[in-house]
Amino acid sequence: MPEQNYLTRRGEQGSVHVAEEVIATIVHEAVREVEGVGGMARVRGGGEGGERLSKHAASRGVRIAIAENEAVVEVFILVAYGTVIAEVAGAVQEAVASALEAITGLSVKTVHVTVCGIQFDKPKSK
Repeated sequence: MPEQNYLTRRGEQGSVHVAEEVIATIVHEAVREVEGVGGMARVRGGGEGGERLSKHAASRGVRIAIAENEAVVEVFILVAYGTVIAEVAGAVQEAVASALEAITGLSVKTVHVTVCGIQFDKPKSK
């Protein structure tokens, strides 16, 4: 079983542990709601030393590094054909930062968006 990483917040009344997959799910859902996103791209290969999320999260198109309650997020997406890539990427950055800060209380330092491809509509069957 892979090692599970957690975001830990300590307070006066005790600790709260948030599983890495919860953070990945928040990011994934925030991205999914952005108009013009055609899907998430699978991520291959390792990240840098501060990376916290498991291979499962990376396969969902998300990487995150957390240090001192500050997050750096990497999102790998496909954009829908006909959309303005820069606008979609900017909306993804805003949605991810907003969702993570609102739901986890984590400060988001940066959200890097990599557009890995274009999603074309599937032809309709007759």
